[in-house]
Amino acid sequence: VQLQASGGGLMQPGDSLTLSCKASGFVLQYYDIGWFRQAPGKEREGVSYMKSSDGTTNYASSVKGRFTISRDIAENKVYLQMNSLKPEDTAVYYCAVDELVRGPWEQWWKYDYWGQGTQVTVSS
Repeated sequence: VQLQASGGGLMQPGDSLTLSCKASGFVLQYYDIGWFRQAPGKEREGVSYMKSSDGTTNYASSVKGRFTISRDIAENKVYLQMNSLKPEDTAVYYCAVDELVRGPWEQWWKYDYWGQGTQVTVSS
C-alpha cells in the first residue's frame, strides 16, 4: 500500500493549486480518503474528506467553499483543488486513507496509510 502526494509549490494569495495523491497496491475507491495539513508548530488538521461508499465529502470550515476534494477511480487518484489560497493555507499537505473511518473524520490517527506530504507555501 502506497500513497504518493504531489503538486505542492510556492503560490501567491488568491492563486489556485491542485494536489494529487496516487494510490498503489490497493483500490482507492474502497477507502475513505482524507486530506490533512500541518503547519510549523501546529497540530495536524483535517482539511477534507471523502467517504468511499457514496462519495460524501466534508471540509474544514476554514477551507469550505475554496477547496474541493475529488477522485478519479480509473486513475486511482484523489485530488484536492485549492482556490483563493491564503497565507494561512501554508502547510505540508498529506493524503491519507483508511478502509472505514468511524466517527469524526478530522481525527488523523484513524487513518492507517499516509502519503509523504507535499509543501504548499502561500506568500506574497
